[in-house]
Amino acid sequence: MANHSATKKDVRQSNKRNERNRYYGKTTRNAIRDIKAIEDKPGAVEKQPLVASMIDKLAKRGTIHKNKAANLKRKLAYRINAIAN
Repeated sequence: MANHSATKKDVRQSNKRNERNRYYGKTTRNAIRDIKAIEDKPGAVEKQPLVASMIDKLAKRGTIHKNKAANLKRKLAYRINAIAN
């Protein structure tokens, strides 16, 4: 453990950010899993903007890379479009 007060504060901030990033990452992964489980196209299309927004927020915060966010959204869109009406 660090001895300087500024370093102790940095450790606290880093732990807080880590917890926040883990929470939002897990919540987004669960949302992606839930939308993949939807069998009807209208239901999936309705939830797609919400999940895409969650993914964009993760990329904006720096929790995931912007290219990973783009790939996740692309895969999600392909999967939703592949659902038969």
